[in-house]
Parts: sequence; C-alpha cells; structure tokens
Amino acid sequence: MESEKLEMFEVGDNCEDGYEMGLLIGQRFSKQIKSRLAKDLILHNQLLPFAQSPLSHSLLTSLSETNMKKYPKYWDELRGTAHGSGALFLEIMLLNFRKEILPFISKTEKNHTDDTNEDCSDILVVNESIAVAAHNEDANVALIGHTYLIKRVLSNGVSFTAYTYAGELPSCAFGFNTYGLAFTLNSVPPSEHEIAAGAIGRNFISRDLLEAQTLDDALARIYSSEASVGHSYNLIDIKTRRILNVETASRNRYSVYEVGETPFFHANMYLHLKVQQADENSLSRQRRAATLPMETKSDFLLILGDENDAKYPIYMTGPLLYTLCTAVINLDEKTFSVIEGNPKGEKTSFVFSMS
Repeated sequence: MESEKLEMFEVGDNCEDGYEMGLLIGQRFSKQIKSRLAKDLILHNQLLPFAQSPLSHSLLTSLSETNMKKYPKYWDELRGTAHGSGALFLEIMLLNFRKEILPFISKTEKNHTDDTNEDCSDILVVNESIAVAAHNEDANVALIGHTYLIKRVLSNGVSFTAYTYAGELPSCAFGFNTYGLAFTLNSVPPSEHEIAAGAIGRNFISRDLLEAQTLDDALARIYSSEASVGHSYNLIDIKTRRILNVETASRNRYSVYEVGETPFFHANMYLHLKVQQADENSLSRQRRAATLPMETKSDFLLILGDENDAKYPIYMTGPLLYTLCTAVINLDEKTFSVIEGNPKGEKTSFVFSMS
C-alpha cells in the first residue's frame, strides 16, 4: 500500500474565527475528507449504525453539549469543516468522537475486519549528548492517503503546524508551535469501567494543546480537561530542553514522568499511571525495543522501522494497522521533521524550524 504525498495547507492570520478556519480546511481537503468518509469501515460498520439507534441519543447529546460548551471555537471549526467539505456534520462529529463512542458499542456488533485500535510508538531521551523525541504515527489502514498538515498563523504572529486526519480537528497525532512546544500522542485503550461517558473528547484536548505557550500551560490544559477517555501525551519544550510523558485517565487522574538520560519507549499501555490494562501488541513492542540499541538518533529510527515481529511489528504495514509516517523532534537543533516511509531510510519529507 502506498500513501499519497503529504500535503500542507496554511491558514493565515486574516482568518476571522474557528468556523472560517474549518471552512477553509474543509474546502481545501474536500476530496480527502469525502474519500475517507466513504471508505472508513469503522464509521460505516460501527459508528453510524450506533448513531441511528435509540441507545446513542444520551451519549451523543452529552458529548456534543459538553465539548461545545468548553471549546466553542473548536466546535465551530468542526462545523466549518463539515460545511466546507460538503460532508454531513454527523459523520464529522462521529469521526472526532470515535474513541469516546466505540467502547459503548456492543462487542457483538463489532466486526474484527475493521479493528479499532490505533497503535503508536515513541522513543524519548534527554541527556548531555542528545535530546530527541521520535514517534511512529500508526492508524487503521483507512487513514492511508487521508491525512494532511495544517499550518495556522494566529493574529499575534505565532503559528502551529499539525498532522491532521481528514475531517478531524488538528491534531489527534502530533504537532508543534512557534512557542517552542511540541507534542506526540499515544492512545491507551481503557476498559469500559474507566470511561466517563459524555465528557471531553481527546481530539478537543489535543487541539487545545496546539496553542499552549509553556509546559506549565500545556499541563494545565490537560489537567483541566475532564477527559472522557485516557491518553498519553509526550510534551516537548525546546526552550527548557525538557520532555514530559503525561499519562491521563478519566475523572482527572494523571501521572507525569520526566524523560532523562535513559531512553524511554512508550507504546499503547500505561507505564506509570496505575490503570488496569492489558495490551499484547504494546507488550510485544516494548519487549522488542528493550533488546535493541538506544543510544543515537539512528538507533531510534532503526527501532521505529523494526519489522522483526510478524504479528506485532513496531513498524506496521497492514493488513489492519499501518505506520502513516514518523515524526522526529530534535530539541538541540530546534527542528521538527516528518519522515514518510520506513524511518530506517531517513527519507525526510518535511523539516520545520520550531523557533
């Protein structure tokens, strides 16, 4: 499977509000958004049938009202994206809340051919000789060819750049801004009893992080979010040369681990926040990474490109999960790079300055 070359779209500071931003993005990427909506099996086999059942009403109403109230600007972005692309708002909303909805769909209604897991891997280190965060963006194969980069220039001259799934808010994957802050994300699929139904969606929290000005500001945005479902955030600050891994769960639970001299590998399971979870895919990737050298940036890219395990490789090529790209943040060079294809080859598609 080959993905089309990643496209980038800049929304300037003359954009008046969230709705107009979403409208412009929707118009620019209408083809990709409609294509994803047409091909996404999770949407058609799980989310839409659930949305059409009476059981969905209270959950969807609560999600809509809660997130619209807390993040009205970002809700307007969703409305604009739907309008600009010509897509149904319901379908755009379901894509953005998929992680908050899917746990409530009966297992008997789920189809194993459209597995819902999204599995990302990160290697992080900060020592005297190197300060790097490297991230594999893994997702369902339906996302191949359905992602793009959004650069938003704010009225104060600050900008953010975000890797974006078609039809979703920037960004459920990774991004950075010219305050010198960046983040990458790892899902941590919870058991059903760990979920706060109808609370804040993770796409809205990560959209909010794109405008954080400092590490403390980013942490405050995470802590105050009252998330429905937990997540793992890797926060990178080039100004202070720090990397934090923040694991969160519903009901305002969180744990912060500061990355230091020992390279830190994170897949899709909790490592320091005490939340019950078992994920054989993550365990396998954790074990494999622990056997490989982790001293240089090249070592990190070799690990993220590793296909040794046929069932649970670190670098994924289908049939259900696929590594869409690799992001590398170099805190000393103050650069944010995006690699398309296996990162072993280091064929960098984009290199951005973070300062």
